[in-house]
Amino acid sequence: MSVSMKDLVAEARGRIAAVSPHDAHEGGGLVLDVREPDELSEKGRVPGALHIPRGMLEANADPDSPVANETLTAERDGRTVDVLCASGARAALAAATLDRMGYRARVIEGGLGAWSKAGLPVED
Repeated sequence: MSVSMKDLVAEARGRIAAVSPHDAHEGGGLVLDVREPDELSEKGRVPGALHIPRGMLEANADPDSPVANETLTAERDGRTVDVLCASGARAALAAATLDRMGYRARVIEGGLGAWSKAGLPVED
């Protein structure tokens, strides 16, 4: 039996906690933006967020990888990592992956759209 991306996202959302944009902003955890670079330049960036495209996440999150991201790996077994994308689907997949890798990860509900709608800061 094959599964679709929609199935994978639903499975991830069923296993991973969600957080509102406001609570993620106020919570003091690391905000991880998994959107692609062109999305950042077109839609803006969340100030202070760490940017790692979804396709590069596993290599950057593995402390034993030669391309490990020190900012991210420092949070393993530490603060919560709140994951953001455009709408929440990629973030759910990314948060589920981080969870399996030993991180405390949550998906930011509604992605950047909900973040902006909540009046939270976005910079060019």
